[in-house]
Amino acid sequence: MKKLGIGLAVVLAAFALLVASRPAAFHIERSTTIEAPPEVVFPLVNDFHAWPRWSPYEDRDPSMARDYSGADDGEGAVYGWDGNDDVGAGRMTITESVPNQRLVIRLEFLRPMAATNEVDFTFTPSGGSTRVVWAMDGHNGFVGKLIALLMDMDAMIGADFEKGLASLRAAAESDAKI
Repeated sequence: MKKLGIGLAVVLAAFALLVASRPAAFHIERSTTIEAPPEVVFPLVNDFHAWPRWSPYEDRDPSMARDYSGADDGEGAVYGWDGNDDVGAGRMTITESVPNQRLVIRLEFLRPMAATNEVDFTFTPSGGSTRVVWAMDGHNGFVGKLIALLMDMDAMIGADFEKGLASLRAAAESDAKI
């Protein structure tokens, strides 16, 4: 029995070392080209009130509580949410807004697991189109490293980004025709 206990302890210690050795920093990024100028695309991201038109997270809980505070849009705008287990609770704050070029958001998850990440949108004009890049950077603690070891977070979150960018494209291209 003692040998089994020691063997189990060695296996658990090895697994803990494996998890601890995983990189803490992560980066997830997706991009798309939208057939509309940055002047049409940027406001849809710069104003949290417009996010229900395109965000992939808005339809996961129709009864989600939403709270808008701070500036109406741009730097200082704050959007908080509290929803079901699929969306959790958190807050986004626009920390940098360069019209039609770049938007930086401090993303704070409060539930189900506390985390703070940085989200960066860039808007690059190309003729009458705009290349939009949606990126998120953050750091995982031990539990986050464990989850990342067991699940492909880039594929999961990246799929959400792709869905959101497709919806953003549809909304912006519709607005550009008006």
